[in-house]
Amino acid sequence: MSAASALAATILVIAVTLPAFADALPAGFVRLADVDPSIRQDIRYAGSDNFLHRKVNGYDAPACILTEQAAQALARVQKAVAAGRLTLVVFDCYRPARAVADMGEWTREGGPPDPQWYSRVRRGDLIAKGYVGELSSHSRGSTVDLAIARTDRRSRPSPACGAVDADTLDFGTGFDCFDPMSETAHRGLSTEAAANRRMLVDAMRAGGFRNYAREWWHFTLANEPFAKQRFDFPITAD
Repeated sequence: MSAASALAATILVIAVTLPAFADALPAGFVRLADVDPSIRQDIRYAGSDNFLHRKVNGYDAPACILTEQAAQALARVQKAVAAGRLTLVVFDCYRPARAVADMGEWTREGGPPDPQWYSRVRRGDLIAKGYVGELSSHSRGSTVDLAIARTDRRSRPSPACGAVDADTLDFGTGFDCFDPMSETAHRGLSTEAAANRRMLVDAMRAGGFRNYAREWWHFTLANEPFAKQRFDFPITAD
């Protein structure tokens, strides 16, 4: 092969392989599965089992993406809970800004209450009531929605509100239950549900996360690296 032919072949190989890097993550972000594959992932917005009843814009794969700091911190929490034959189950991690906008637009379309997700408020009031945000800390990459499940047997508490069939411990409601019952310190919970919420908060706090008081499942890394920046790259498969 002549030198010119060899050079052309090399250029062709480079051109062919370039698209493989199209889905590379921004600097500072990682896929949780690459950091700790033992953490269960149940990414609800990549499918239809969520309060929109459809895939959310930007969720092209059911994958958890986080900043490296948040993923490493979550792995430490997982190691701690695993000692009790438990595991973390993540429902949402990094959320593209386009997904936040999609949720806002869907909310503003209006509609009646939904008995599974928001039985006491109309769809058009979800933003005003604080259940859906115009902006989201998830878009900064260090916020995660999660619960805890057993590793030695299935749980399936079948909550009346929010995500069901998530195979988690009983937390009184499911993920994304837009109701006062989801407030972390809500009174009126069963003894078991209240204890499970305290366990989750304590484990996450020890790992460097702070809880959002209105949602027992919502945690943000206290020393997040992109505290004033939001991202909009789509969530893709490996």
